[in-house]
Amino acid sequence: MQEWFFLEDPNNDLIRHAKHTLSEMGESEEESEESIKYRPWLFRICVPPLQPDEVVCVIGSTPELGSWEPEKCKPLVKGRNDVWSIKLKVPINQRVFYRYCICIIIEPEVKVLIRSWETNINPRIIKPECPSPKPTTPCQTYGNYDEEVHIDKGWLTEGTITMLQLTKNPFKLFRPRFQDRTIYVKITPVSLVKHYPKKVMDCQEESLSVDHMEDKPKFSYVEVAELTSDSDYEFVPQGQFGHKYVSGDFLTFKIFLVNRETTAFLIDFYIYSSKAIDDEPPYHAGFTYLLPGAVEHTKGSVVLPLTSMKQRPLGELRLNYLVIKPLENFNCNMEVSYQRYWNKDRTGLNIGHRGSGNSFKTENCADIRENTIASLKTAINVGADFVEFDVQLTKDLVPIIYHDFYVCIATHKKKNLEDTDMFELPLRDLTSEQLTMLKIYHLVEGKSKLSRFADDDLEDHQPFPTLQSALEILDTKSGFNIEIKCPNKLLDGGEELRETQDLNIFVDTILEVVLQYAGVREIVFSSFNPDVVSMVRLKQNKYPVMFLTQGDTKRYPPYDDQRCWNMTNAVHFSKMHEILGVSAHTEDILRDASLAQYGLDKGIIMFCWGDDLDDVNTITYVKDLGLHGIIYDKICQYLDREDKDNIYLLEGRESQKELIRIAATAPPEEPEPDYPFKKTKLDYERDNVSTATSLESLESEMDRVAKVKGRQCV
Repeated sequence: MQEWFFLEDPNNDLIRHAKHTLSEMGESEEESEESIKYRPWLFRICVPPLQPDEVVCVIGSTPELGSWEPEKCKPLVKGRNDVWSIKLKVPINQRVFYRYCICIIIEPEVKVLIRSWETNINPRIIKPECPSPKPTTPCQTYGNYDEEVHIDKGWLTEGTITMLQLTKNPFKLFRPRFQDRTIYVKITPVSLVKHYPKKVMDCQEESLSVDHMEDKPKFSYVEVAELTSDSDYEFVPQGQFGHKYVSGDFLTFKIFLVNRETTAFLIDFYIYSSKAIDDEPPYHAGFTYLLPGAVEHTKGSVVLPLTSMKQRPLGELRLNYLVIKPLENFNCNMEVSYQRYWNKDRTGLNIGHRGSGNSFKTENCADIRENTIASLKTAINVGADFVEFDVQLTKDLVPIIYHDFYVCIATHKKKNLEDTDMFELPLRDLTSEQLTMLKIYHLVEGKSKLSRFADDDLEDHQPFPTLQSALEILDTKSGFNIEIKCPNKLLDGGEELRETQDLNIFVDTILEVVLQYAGVREIVFSSFNPDVVSMVRLKQNKYPVMFLTQGDTKRYPPYDDQRCWNMTNAVHFSKMHEILGVSAHTEDILRDASLAQYGLDKGIIMFCWGDDLDDVNTITYVKDLGLHGIIYDKICQYLDREDKDNIYLLEGRESQKELIRIAATAPPEEPEPDYPFKKTKLDYERDNVSTATSLESLESEMDRVAKVKGRQCV
């Protein structure tokens, strides 16, 4: 399994720095930094044309390159033909790792917004034996090295991102002649601190683009994506007249602002004349404003009055909004990202549903209480590649592992203490202490008034374990698929549970626990709530997230959100937000296998889940389709071999064989230390349980061989 050293534990950082210094410079621990010798190095790269205020920067492993801290990235200078360059000093006798990124520098070394960055799993390398490039040397290409191209959009480090969504025919127009006409919508941020009404009206009349507005707030950007389009489902800058809205579509405007509290949104809409000729622009039909005071919560909807250019009522516009804020208590660095990284050879992974399986189904239930430490341990011990479990927050904001939104509490009647009633309560209304101290039943147990399990006195079998305890206790040889449980609104107007917790606080609390305690374990987040998925993607740059979808099904009530309706929308949503992939309902795939192939053809990672996977033949079938992960119950029955090894142990064993083979055939030479993310290393060997061979020494040998073979400086 790839090492996950991006968690910035200070001790880990010191250890890494010490290893690099000692092994590459061959000097004692007492050596000071003053003795390091430097040489100039020309960083030179070709980048496509940028947006206003964007600059190309370099970030790397040494203090001179910012030590991977985003705010300390070094801006390059633009030359001719979109070539950017800068000459910086780098240590002579050690390897230096670096990446390029495109940034907006709000305040140098204090506030930097990462617009995009190179996310190849291995960074670029400057080797001691490589000479510095010359101005005549062919320049590097952004994101393209090691025969791969990986560029991802950045995450939120400053300001806010506001998502404005138009869905389900949001326009209600009073004029019949506007009915059944294609409407173009344009959203322009407008500063309220320095606002000139006449200039704004001039901009409206002249249909000027957002870049020409004099009261446009600095460092604001608007991008738009169309969910149901076959080609426009990825975010791009909006055009001069915005973007068309087609009836039945789901249109999302993604707006970055530094100061949301002092910025309004001017929403213009344009309509083409019924007598329009080729190349004739649409005419400006009307506008409205969305003021910051109308966006009261993290998530909600508003209805805005539309006004014609003659100041007459024209209709109404309904908007959904989502406000995403940066993660407050953890700063991600740029050493490595796994947000869209997946070893494509990993297919058919066995993922234990709620650990060892659902224990409260009507039939074929697991024998161990679901979502407990015991259930998760059992699945890991039989060889599960990942274990899947559900996480939600208690009243006192403790992330705990539990599936249902409601629990049952038994109460005695006044006149007959032996008789009890069961009351359903939202889990979020109880504190973590109350969940531990009170006798609480699953909903299935509450209806029957019978407790299914009698082992609550055993610590590992206790319901409601904390997320932190699972991260600390369970063996790291198995990955975690953490499903973030957040209620959705139903299509019939009902709700799984009314949202009362602030969504930013909700997601931040869970992310911070994982970032602090996950260590080297592989983590994949998932959620049925698309807004939660968006937040997980934009609040950090390390862990991948997948969109869980129930698709087109009769087994569960459909969700109101259009993004949840079918597999095609789910795949487009995945591409729109640059997430790892989709976890699909197996019922969908069994009905139409081409749905799975559609996701695979789009280059995303595909998992599946569902009761249909109770059948071994179905598990085999979806594995043969090439799906990457299978989430199913009763994993202990399927993986019934006691010596079953999961994917990470198998990969490590093959890696050992290859390392031994290469080391035996390579000529002797002084070894160089490897960059920590380059090779596969097993978690159990990190814990000093390795038996036959030391992978660390073998990796040094493999790196020595790589040097002999002469890998190019990139």
